[in-house]
Amino acid sequence: MEFLYYGAAILLVAIAAAHSYLGERFILSRLFTRTNLPKLLGSDDFTKRTLRFAWHITSVAWLGFAAIIVCMSHPGAENLSVIHIIAATFAVHFLISLLGSGGKHLSWIVFGLISVLLWFAVLL
Repeated sequence: MEFLYYGAAILLVAIAAAHSYLGERFILSRLFTRTNLPKLLGSDDFTKRTLRFAWHITSVAWLGFAAIIVCMSHPGAENLSVIHIIAATFAVHFLISLLGSGGKHLSWIVFGLISVLLWFAVLL
């Protein structure tokens, strides 16, 4: 029965990789050649950076789900392990949104707080 968990996790990793690669190659790159993107904060650079990090953050979430599935496939997996995976996933979300937007997209604050709150919840 464990193979079902691993099968699902492998599919999530595959779809995350395909989503990021194919999205970058066939959607984002073509979208960014357009001249009529909204100009937020004075230029279309913020728009492009936000679309790019939002696109790839979905793939990161799927990788986090894959890790949770693998963790849950082991009998006796503790809730703490799952919380650690979720906290780490949101830490990566935090970094992607902070660096991807240059700190201009405020989602980095929320993702960072989620990660920190979960780490403290595990410690207390």
